[in-house]
Amino acid sequence: MATEKNTLKICLSALEDLKAQDIRSLDISKTSNFADWLIVATATSNTHAKAVSDKVIEAIKENNQSIMGIEGKENAEWVLIDGGEVVVNIMLSETREFYDLEGLWGAYS
Repeated sequence: MATEKNTLKICLSALEDLKAQDIRSLDISKTSNFADWLIVATATSNTHAKAVSDKVIEAIKENNQSIMGIEGKENAEWVLIDGGEVVVNIMLSETREFYDLEGLWGAYS
């Protein structure tokens, strides 16, 4: 539990540092078997998404936390960073609107 809260804080701080927009964290612990927290943030461009994801990955590693996987950095429309208990989604605005993760998971959290 302490590790989860620490990872959540680390990720949120990294997102804020590189000016990710509309950062939301959803507690999905009661409805998910893969993570306790889902973070969704908007990047202003593909370049911004890559920079933000690099910052989050670097911050997680610097704090000796685990990264289970990284998806989407190639095209950077949607970068997913699986930090175990915390899953970070960095998305372009259009992609975020289309997939509406907050609507999907918000209904269950």
